[in-house]
Amino acid sequence: MPSNAGTTRLVIVESPAKAKTISGYLGPGYVVEASFGHVRDLPRNAADVPAKYKGEPWARLGVDVDNGFHALYVVSADRKQQISKLTKLAKEVDEIFLATDEDREGEAIAWHLVETLKPKVPVRRMVFHEITKPAIQAAVANPREIDRSLVDAQEARRILDRLYGYEVSPVLWKKVMPKLSAGRVQSVATRIVVERERQRMAFRTAEYWDILATLAAANAGEGPRTFNATLVALNGDRIATGKDFEPTTGKVRAGAGVVHLDSSGARGLAARLEGRPFTVTRVEEKPYRRRPYAPFITSTLQQEAARKLRFSSQQTMRTAQRLYENGYITYMRTDSVNLSETAIAAARRQIVELYGERSVPPEPRRYTGKVKNAQEAHEAIRPAGDNFRTPGDVAKELSAEEYKLYELIWRRTIASQMTDAVGSSVSVRIRATTTAGEEADFGATGKTITDPGFLRAYVESSDDENAEAEDAERRLPNLVKDQPLTADELAAQGHHTQPPARYTEASLVKALEELGIGRPSTYASIMQTIQDRGYVFKRGQAMIPSFLAFAVIGLMERHYPRLIDYDFTASMENELDEIAGGDHAAVDFLTAFYFGTTNGAGDQDIARSGGLKKLVTENLSDIDARSVNSIPLFTDDEGREVVVRVGRFGPYLQRALPGEQPAPKAEGEEGGTPGDRAPIPEGLAPDELTPEKVHELFLGGGGERKLGDDPATGEPILLKSGRFGPYVASGDRKSSLLRSQSPDSLTLDEALKLLSLPRLIGVAPDGAEVFANNGRYGPYVKRGDEFRSLDSEDKMFTVTLDEALALLAAPKTRQRRAAAPPLREMGADPLTEKPLVIKDGRFGPYVTDGETNASLRRGQTPEELTLEEASEMLAEKRAKGPAPKKTAAKKTTAKKAPAKATKATKATAAKAAKATPAKKAAPKKATSARSE
Repeated sequence: MPSNAGTTRLVIVESPAKAKTISGYLGPGYVVEASFGHVRDLPRNAADVPAKYKGEPWARLGVDVDNGFHALYVVSADRKQQISKLTKLAKEVDEIFLATDEDREGEAIAWHLVETLKPKVPVRRMVFHEITKPAIQAAVANPREIDRSLVDAQEARRILDRLYGYEVSPVLWKKVMPKLSAGRVQSVATRIVVERERQRMAFRTAEYWDILATLAAANAGEGPRTFNATLVALNGDRIATGKDFEPTTGKVRAGAGVVHLDSSGARGLAARLEGRPFTVTRVEEKPYRRRPYAPFITSTLQQEAARKLRFSSQQTMRTAQRLYENGYITYMRTDSVNLSETAIAAARRQIVELYGERSVPPEPRRYTGKVKNAQEAHEAIRPAGDNFRTPGDVAKELSAEEYKLYELIWRRTIASQMTDAVGSSVSVRIRATTTAGEEADFGATGKTITDPGFLRAYVESSDDENAEAEDAERRLPNLVKDQPLTADELAAQGHHTQPPARYTEASLVKALEELGIGRPSTYASIMQTIQDRGYVFKRGQAMIPSFLAFAVIGLMERHYPRLIDYDFTASMENELDEIAGGDHAAVDFLTAFYFGTTNGAGDQDIARSGGLKKLVTENLSDIDARSVNSIPLFTDDEGREVVVRVGRFGPYLQRALPGEQPAPKAEGEEGGTPGDRAPIPEGLAPDELTPEKVHELFLGGGGERKLGDDPATGEPILLKSGRFGPYVASGDRKSSLLRSQSPDSLTLDEALKLLSLPRLIGVAPDGAEVFANNGRYGPYVKRGDEFRSLDSEDKMFTVTLDEALALLAAPKTRQRRAAAPPLREMGADPLTEKPLVIKDGRFGPYVTDGETNASLRRGQTPEELTLEEASEMLAEKRAKGPAPKKTAAKKTTAKKAPAKATKATKATAAKAAKATPAKKAAPKKATSARSE
């Protein structure tokens, strides 16, 4: 599209990928350049604060709270080069178009660009929700001004999060552990996960039984002959199911009025029903109809991608970002389920082509969002363009994960405009009388789909992996009232109640969305943050809170309950929406929250308490650190209270009688003695600390398992878990497991071989003993001070004296290991133009340009990392500069001892001299710089 004759326009977008796509749709006279996301932000640390502000009392916050919450913004070091480039370009053009994303954050970036570049030419805001040629041309032709209300809302959110984090986090440093963080949404998300784990810890399972009958119908016609029915009532009283039990006691709920069958009761009842006639007592048939699901919004896309594709929230959003920037889908951060008229028309045309006219309803479908605080006026997430490309059309253009996500979005969009799935559902009741005269009622349900409608294109998944799919059918025979049936089989079956399922990333995003907490642009980062902070770890898809999270949430609940209250957090989102709509002033909202000024703005409970500042500074001494770092578990059989303590070196168990003080700590320990404390193995979930597991952990401090007795000594051989991993012990002998061995499958014979190490191979001709052993760098043979490596762990037990001597006689060769090939070559860094590669290092994969290295963050994989993300990671690393070198402390000259010593001093010295044999002074070992 040509610009006005002689006019040059600078179009600024956020990412190089987007710039490349858009530049292809604009003709000569347009220069498209990327800002690389945010160009400036509040200072990250004291080094970022300009010198003239360092003495200000508010400098640490980066917000002048006493002067209208004026924010101090600084251009990050890794953006200065790009800002210089944009500033130069801005002086060479006639007009600037700011084409950042169409949401609050994108609006704020546009405003920051204006404030930073200070252009002398007209500036326009250019918005679009998909990157296609028609959309870009329409955006250029219809620019608007920057929406200051949206900017104010985003700025208020940023300042609010800064105040919350910078005021509350220091409390955690003082009372729990250094370097922890609190956040307005991350703390609430952590609380949700912790509360679910508490429910699991309090859960007590219950057993209940019923009977599954395989019944046969004579003259079934076209339907199946047999079907299954489940016992539902006995003598008119309902049979207990899982919902009838109290989750914390495992007992039947009071007043439930149900029959609780146990194993013997169910088996006996089944025996009394053997050979008895069964009769249909009721048949109810109803029409079945299922409407299509709404098109994807950010949260539902993350949920379905997690269920169907096993994508993390971050992976979903990274992949969607690539699809958007390359023109395949519409904007992926949205809470709107609307489709434009052109999109509806495109979907309906494609449905006719693929599934026939009968699959299109007479009128287009329109959806209403149910998300609290829905904000942006975007469309739902859908394929881009006025004519949707099928997955087959784009398969060769996309990576594997891009294709999977595109197909998911395409199917959901198409299905949303298709006809309902229709059919019929049947409910049947059957009765039999036992030999003892008891009336047993059985129930069965069926579903038949006569027209699958939208289910041809898309079937939604469930968080419950055992749930029946929407398109599944359960066909029953054609049954009528009073029809006789025979029982082919009667099987008593037992069930156990289950604790509430742990959250997955998908279900946690859904919970936050339903509570009205967070925004589409923040869900993925929140999922990542709570994992990076060590509050949550994943086991498969399940999100498990750490004991550190228990301590942090416990402190917040006791002392700052309002700050992690769900309604309060959602109400802040409402007020930010009002600011975005121009109905509320940001400064009033921030004043009420921080200082507690009651002027009709902000949360009144926080205001009445004096605001955040007063809340976190007053009564700090009332917070008992030992109490908040103690998580009570239970009282054991000996009356000792068992608690988890969160310490500097990780969580550990401690037990003591009520009122009893733990034994004084030994040097290097955090408190107690091995008898009353035990480490908790890494990765153990809180709900797995059952009394049985705790007892096991206290046995030998870390748990132990007897493998058998040593036939030579008669001493027991134990498998134990220690600080440095599993090992076997017998008497004074200990040996770590080999890399190839698993504690779960270790046998007595294998343990005996381990305890034989170091193995005496024989005696060399010069009389020196030759040993085989396992060390830090693997298996080796040794004679005196001479060592040689063995090429396998098995060789330690089989190497002969001649082989060992031959190895020891050979000269030492220091072979340089060939450099491993990179895991992935990424291309040129958009900032420096240096080639970027991902390599595998000692501590995991990292990205490098040959000079600067940056480790991949938790959750990132070499395959998923984008070029832009890699460039940003390296830029951040360069901005921090090289790590400061640790310098050895100066040796200080000891003060001269007094000439006269007291009797006590002499006695102590004499005792020490007597107890310590004289030995040659050994050279001092270098102290490790790493703290444990």
